[in-house]
Amino acid sequence: MSFSISGKTAIVTGGANGIGLAIGRHLADKGANVMFADMDEDALADQLGEASDDGPIRYFAGDLREKLTLANLLSATIDAFDSVDILVNASRQVVTSDPLNPDDDAVSMLLDQNLMTALRLSQLVAKRMIKQAEGQETPPGGAIINLSSIAAGRAHPELLAYGISSAAIDQMTRSLAVTLAPHRIRVNALAFGSVMSRSLQETLKDHGDYRSDIEQNTPLGRIAACSELVDAVQFLASDGASFMTGQIVTLDGGRSLVDPVASPAH
Repeated sequence: MSFSISGKTAIVTGGANGIGLAIGRHLADKGANVMFADMDEDALADQLGEASDDGPIRYFAGDLREKLTLANLLSATIDAFDSVDILVNASRQVVTSDPLNPDDDAVSMLLDQNLMTALRLSQLVAKRMIKQAEGQETPPGGAIINLSSIAAGRAHPELLAYGISSAAIDQMTRSLAVTLAPHRIRVNALAFGSVMSRSLQETLKDHGDYRSDIEQNTPLGRIAACSELVDAVQFLASDGASFMTGQIVTLDGGRSLVDPVASPAH
């Protein structure tokens, strides 16, 4: 079974930095057309340079929490590449929260940012994938990959909001997988442990002692680079995973196999 994604078109959210940027670049390197989407237009331009009108890499800047922005993102992708085959929901935010403060709005904020953005865009893209398949004897289907976290199943008081939003993404993945299976659209998630994302870099600046805690409680003894997630995403997007849907794939260096520790999992 082929792991090739050459010639396919992907939308990657959170594409201006960190994990999303690494995923988008990898998919492009493997021959896919990629629309990088992010709120930070300056970072997109800085990382990707001038986007050619006829090249395989384009970018779209806007607040993905807005429904109109999501519709415009999909339209821009279709205008550029005529179709969409892969969606990677990599836009995510990590904030700490006070679990006993009723005025702390972190839960609602992360549900809006991490869950609802991914859900709404998945719904729009899935409808487009279904439309693309109309009239074809063997519909090509599509692949949606959500980025989740092992925080979905590990209780850390300061990460109440992040854990809730991650668990919600896992359940969204399962529900959409069943809904879209008749249309040959597969939906899976990648749940990771500590990866040197931008959010973790910022956390380590303020809490340098977290690094040793993370490394000591990760069986493989280190924090992963963003580039170590990209092959798993390619697999989930490819025909190599053609019979795989509704799965939460864990990539965490073994961290979820040991007892939780005081430092957050990003």
